[in-house]
Amino acid sequence: MTRSIEPLVVGRVIGDVLDRFTPVADLRVQYGSKQIGNGCEIKPSAAVDRPSVQILGPRVSGNLYTLVMVDPDAPSPSEPTLREWLHW
Repeated sequence: MTRSIEPLVVGRVIGDVLDRFTPVADLRVQYGSKQIGNGCEIKPSAAVDRPSVQILGPRVSGNLYTLVMVDPDAPSPSEPTLREWLHW
């Protein structure tokens, strides 16, 4: 995944969930053979198993990171009755 945050702006993650930020690393997430990126939608059945995650970049070594999977407008954008749903 490139360091582009544009899909996060378009999807209103930045502004609604997060403040604007400057990425300092590349995050690569893969479910089975499917690599996903910012703004990528996947079916819940495709995300049952644990993903493979890599954090790459010049400032990665020695740093600690926390990774969470949330759904800011669950169950759907038109009816976000479970806003900020924490999957893991």
